[in-house]
Amino acid sequence: MSKLKVNNLSCQKGYNLLFENLSFEINSGDVLKISGPNGSGKTSLLRIITGLSSFESGEIHYDSYKLNSEQYKLDFLYLGHLASLSPELSCIENLRYSSLLDANDLNNDHSMALKQVGLEKYENDLVGTLSAGQKKRIALSILFITSSKVWLLDEPFSALDSKAIKIFENKIEDHCKQGGICILTTHQECNINNLREISL
Repeated sequence: MSKLKVNNLSCQKGYNLLFENLSFEINSGDVLKISGPNGSGKTSLLRIITGLSSFESGEIHYDSYKLNSEQYKLDFLYLGHLASLSPELSCIENLRYSSLLDANDLNNDHSMALKQVGLEKYENDLVGTLSAGQKKRIALSILFITSSKVWLLDEPFSALDSKAIKIFENKIEDHCKQGGICILTTHQECNINNLREISL
């Protein structure tokens, strides 16, 4: 069983203290929702845990691995709130490129991943021609091919309709049932089993 532990974490941006003395623990099978107003540090927290941003004080422990060690990086998948897609590439080309960044990508069935998010008919369409919701589905379709254990998802449900939200809620539940961990930020209500919530 994996465990992610945050102890007395503090983050400051310029002269602004976003949060301080933040502590929580999350285990395999758990989903943690980070809530709070805009500017409270939700995205910064995810980026800190991923190893992409620095912090003022505190500690982050994940099993026996050090923050930013090779194994730590292999176990973590971070998806920002903006879809990092190339408008000049097709849906499947974007997904293939995204999966190259994931060293744990053991399942290369990109077509099936797109089918599971309802975009099988758009596989060869250029991303630049699609709606915001469709672009979000493409970005999140990597969840169907990654084997990373810890998912850090920043506003994963933005621009999605209720049907798409349910697809990804179910995927998060399945991931955690198999021993995964998920931490997400969202301003929307979540219908996910084993969901806990902390507020910044």
